[in-house]
Amino acid sequence: MMKLRYSEKMEALKFKPLFCEKSDRKRSLPFHRVHGMVPLMSLKISRILHAGYVFECEGTQIVFDPIFENPFSRNCHAYPDVRFDLEQIRDLRFAAVFISHYHDDHCSLESLNLLDRSTPIYIYCLHEELLSLIRELGFLQVHSLHLNRPVPVGPFEVIPRRALDAEVDSLFQIKARGLNVLNVVDSWLDPETLFLLSQEGPWDLVLWPFQTMREVEVLSPRRAPPAVLQLPQEWREQLKTLEPRYVVPSSCQFRQEPWSWYNSALFPITYQQFQKEVEDLLPQARVVRMNPSVSMVLGKVSLETTVPLSWVFPVGDQEVDYEYRSDLKPPSTAEIARNLPALSAPQRARVMEYCRSELLRRYRELAPSQEAYFAKPRLWRLSLYDQNGEATHFWYELRPGGIEPAPENQNDLAWTTELPAVKLLGALEAGESLTSMYVRINNECFSEESEKEISMADLLEDPLLRCLFSGSIGAYQAAQLRRLQDAGCE
Repeated sequence: MMKLRYSEKMEALKFKPLFCEKSDRKRSLPFHRVHGMVPLMSLKISRILHAGYVFECEGTQIVFDPIFENPFSRNCHAYPDVRFDLEQIRDLRFAAVFISHYHDDHCSLESLNLLDRSTPIYIYCLHEELLSLIRELGFLQVHSLHLNRPVPVGPFEVIPRRALDAEVDSLFQIKARGLNVLNVVDSWLDPETLFLLSQEGPWDLVLWPFQTMREVEVLSPRRAPPAVLQLPQEWREQLKTLEPRYVVPSSCQFRQEPWSWYNSALFPITYQQFQKEVEDLLPQARVVRMNPSVSMVLGKVSLETTVPLSWVFPVGDQEVDYEYRSDLKPPSTAEIARNLPALSAPQRARVMEYCRSELLRRYRELAPSQEAYFAKPRLWRLSLYDQNGEATHFWYELRPGGIEPAPENQNDLAWTTELPAVKLLGALEAGESLTSMYVRINNECFSEESEKEISMADLLEDPLLRCLFSGSIGAYQAAQLRRLQDAGCE
């Protein structure tokens, strides 16, 4: 990978005006903006990508949700685009790594594999098997985080806080030298947590997950309600309660394959919309965009741009914004499958065997679905599409607590699931997550009776999704570990 000379790096930075509460006028650049040193009583914050950040204070560096891959999570491409200098990353010595939750866009063994094995890893995860995978990678200090229990690291105090879904997520409060930062990651705030955080102010800076994501709506686009092109009212109320000095729109913001319809369907809220709404809501606050590699020095009266991360290389235009299209017509699953590679004969045999026998065995092992729609027998069709857009259909009768192969009967059809065959293989062999699988659910018109009942059904109770993901913790990371071990990583 070509490295930029120091002068080129400085030119590429194109320093922005300083954000200062007393004045917004441009001034001569302070020493730390030219040389990257962090002044006393200040905190340097640098963006990696997605929810990844480096915090530095008094020479101590800690990192949150580090992802050093592009694409990450198999086919999530950083937006704006970046590249990494992996050799520089291998030389980094972080005092600690903090991981907010186990999802693969926050906890990646291929990224952690670049770090020194003596680095302490702190992760919020209720499942011991994931911690075991990180230990098996060779890390000597792997710790489970506990809510509201501070972790001291040099001048830092990092406090995990409860998210709305406490079984999965956490957020972080970071204190250093009198500065108070909230990293919401990509969670929603629990009401009790909001009250607690309101007592923990004042807040100097909040990293806020600015984009709502329609990852469930794209599963069944013909049944999805229109997108709301404004911030959720809960966010507005929460930001108003916190009243931070600075707000950084954080997390999300990725694209998938160039042909993917998801590139115009997942994120209804843009940077521009977020900034306008937040600055209207909080006139005294400033919304500060931090693209990958950008570093800022936070002090008691200012937030100033400084030298960017040397090991993150921006590629192309960095001021891009997501273009959501409410009028977009989703392509069929057959069209999507034609953009994807063919399965080899052994791979095809693998997914066929799963649909004929493993899926039935797995479904029978699961507890009965709590979804009321499945309280009585339903005829389900599972369709796999190959690289030519041709479908292979499997028919099943679903009963409470049971499943059996069934003959084709279009008149009694009551639930459908379709996806490219290669994506099912990805889920089975590589732990591929739902976000990138192009699953399409109930893309049919059913009987009048079924249509009345299905409108309230939970799409995530889909039989295939339950078989693939129920109780599945760390499948993606386990597949990563197998690949790394096969490649001979130390």
